[in-house]
Amino acid sequence: MHKYKTHRRVRTVLATLVTCLGTTVAMFGTQVSAAEFPDKPITLIVGFSPGGSNDIAARALAKPLSEILGVSVVVENKVGAAGMIATSYVARSAPDGYTLMVSSASPLVVTPHTAKSVSYDARKDFAAISLIGITPETLALNPKVPAKTLKEVVDKANRGELTLASSGTGGLPHLAIELFKSTAGGNIIHVPYKGAAPAVTDTLAGHVDGVVVDLPAVYKHIQTGGLTGIAMANDKRSEFLPDLPTTGEQGMPSFVAVNWIGLIAPAGTPEPIIKKLHEATLAASEQAEMKQQLGNAAVELSTSATPSDFQAFITNEYERWGKIVKDANVKVEE
Repeated sequence: MHKYKTHRRVRTVLATLVTCLGTTVAMFGTQVSAAEFPDKPITLIVGFSPGGSNDIAARALAKPLSEILGVSVVVENKVGAAGMIATSYVARSAPDGYTLMVSSASPLVVTPHTAKSVSYDARKDFAAISLIGITPETLALNPKVPAKTLKEVVDKANRGELTLASSGTGGLPHLAIELFKSTAGGNIIHVPYKGAAPAVTDTLAGHVDGVVVDLPAVYKHIQTGGLTGIAMANDKRSEFLPDLPTTGEQGMPSFVAVNWIGLIAPAGTPEPIIKKLHEATLAASEQAEMKQQLGNAAVELSTSATPSDFQAFITNEYERWGKIVKDANVKVEE
């Protein structure tokens, strides 16, 4: 009996040593990989088509990031389901820093509240790296619509019917229209399109009265007079259209909807790698070429002081838009 107990104790001690050794090796491996990171190409996943705000931001970041980190950084577009396909893909990717996502607000903090089924949780399944830029939602009308101010738009809605296009049901522009409707009242009809481009095209053609989309989609049309800029859904004016007043300036401070674009990684990515990517992103944002590319697209450069700051920002945005969705009773039409 004594001999059996001794052997059992020996086996227990050996098992413990093996477990500790395995943990130590795993920790050492993580430290080594973080120290040597990166040693192969990095992919930036984008959930929307080329030419949109997310894609522009990703490509503006890719080149300086590649130069700073010393490896190739490529952009891959995985389009579909309002960005959810790409977001789900990144959530399931290896947490090694080689598969990242350049994401806007909609798939992370809006769609999870409006879609019937979402396979990820923005608060748990991703590691935040940094904000890249912001772009407020903008209300613009076809020039034939007799309105130049937010009050005149509301008056039109109260007198009859006002049709406003968005880039799709359940996304941030749609939610911005719901915010506007809840404040303005009147007969405002949301007309969803499959993307910002067709929504703007039909507004230019006069098939709808107006459109609410990210500033980049209407920026040049407002500049040239193709569309009438009515309001910037933000608490401050845009550096790109400094003459366009905000919603707050026009008596609707609650009508604030600012889209943002940021860099995230799968949850579990080692902290040293997140820190290295954050520092590289900040260094890239200082380069003139990246600033110019974002500026040309009317995306305002904005970065996070720390990854934890961006993580807290995402959580706050998730809760804010969740309340807005609940109050407006918005659901994706399927």
